[in-house]
Amino acid sequence: MDYNSTLEELKTLVYKWDNIQKICDMIILAAVLWDASDIHVEPLSSFVRLRYRIDGELSEILEYQSFLHSGIIARFKILSELKIDESRVPQDGRISQTILNKPLDLRVSTLPTVHGEKIVMRIVDKSKKIPELWKLGIEWKNKVLLEKAIGLPNGVILTSGPTGSGKSTTLYSILTMLNDPDVNIMTLEDPVENQVDGISQSQVKPWIWYTFAYGLRTALRQDPDIIMVWEMRDKETVDIAIEASLTWHLVLSTIHTNNAAETITRILNMWVQPFLIPASLNIIIAQRLVKRVCDDCKQVMPLSEIDKITLQNIKHALSVTPKEELLSRVGADKMKSPVFYRAVGCDTCGWNGYKWRVGMYEMLEISPWVKDMILRWDSAFNINRQAIKDGMISLEQDGIIKALQWQTTLEEVYRVSKTQNEE
Repeated sequence: MDYNSTLEELKTLVYKWDNIQKICDMIILAAVLWDASDIHVEPLSSFVRLRYRIDGELSEILEYQSFLHSGIIARFKILSELKIDESRVPQDGRISQTILNKPLDLRVSTLPTVHGEKIVMRIVDKSKKIPELWKLGIEWKNKVLLEKAIGLPNGVILTSGPTGSGKSTTLYSILTMLNDPDVNIMTLEDPVENQVDGISQSQVKPWIWYTFAYGLRTALRQDPDIIMVWEMRDKETVDIAIEASLTWHLVLSTIHTNNAAETITRILNMWVQPFLIPASLNIIIAQRLVKRVCDDCKQVMPLSEIDKITLQNIKHALSVTPKEELLSRVGADKMKSPVFYRAVGCDTCGWNGYKWRVGMYEMLEISPWVKDMILRWDSAFNINRQAIKDGMISLEQDGIIKALQWQTTLEEVYRVSKTQNEE
């Protein structure tokens, strides 16, 4: 069974207006075959659109008649044990199935819209192992900095980035590395995505006032060595996390910011005292996921085809990148005559030129100069510029290096790093 034949069967069922139960089964099966992370079923004004998120990007799969939508929504609600007769408010549920010998959890979310209920399902493959930390794309200086931060007995390790940038995978990989019988590790999550033996994992429930802040305060009475808080959303959670780190606990968490420097200003804007930040933060990790270029169809892209602005950005980024970083990761020969590849498309990658993803990272360590800037409430732009002077590898630099290593393309690097502040 392959994706193309499954998709054709799904289209046939939809166009024949036949067998709602089988249509729903085929929607899930096709998503699993194509390694989609999310399924979007969206009612529009005159039809319903089915989309899959594949390697971080939404792709339209098919459209079907609006009159089929109520039956499809009802079927998914039954599977996820939601109220079928309630369409006025959002609902959340879960579907547990085994497909192609893979145990799957589908986190289901419904949302009322002007054209009907939209449903989104996040696919979690419980058979997939948490990847080893050093297989995520963390290389050379970043690896050294992260090893140092993880090895400290206390402090805060923060990962930042938008939704879908791989923050939770990084945290799970760190926890797996630290997981040991003589260490008490606790997590507060929303939801618990991966269950890890040897770690006490708890899901917060805000509707009964079991919030991150309340859970973190309670967890500190459970004699933890390491605590992972899913997200720092408010000042109370940040205050308790910093206090925990200063009382000999290692705290891991995520925060939504564009880059590492902006994380500092975000914390300052929560009215945390500036002197507490350098005292508690071990490292700030900013990350994105870029698609890997397909090895079977990639083609060399002549430098003449790169537009002038992009070429200037590349030259500037490489000029401020430490030479030892470039020589160690790219090599002297490739730096003398750099070669970039472009995506083409073939049967292997589904004709989009890419297959799977790899992380782009920047890691901000609090240097004495950055510390002084924090204490005087300097801007994120200036902190970022100073950090690069201190040797930080920015997201853009890490992405360009990965393009020089032929892992991805320049187009992909600048697509995901476009939110970065220009130097």
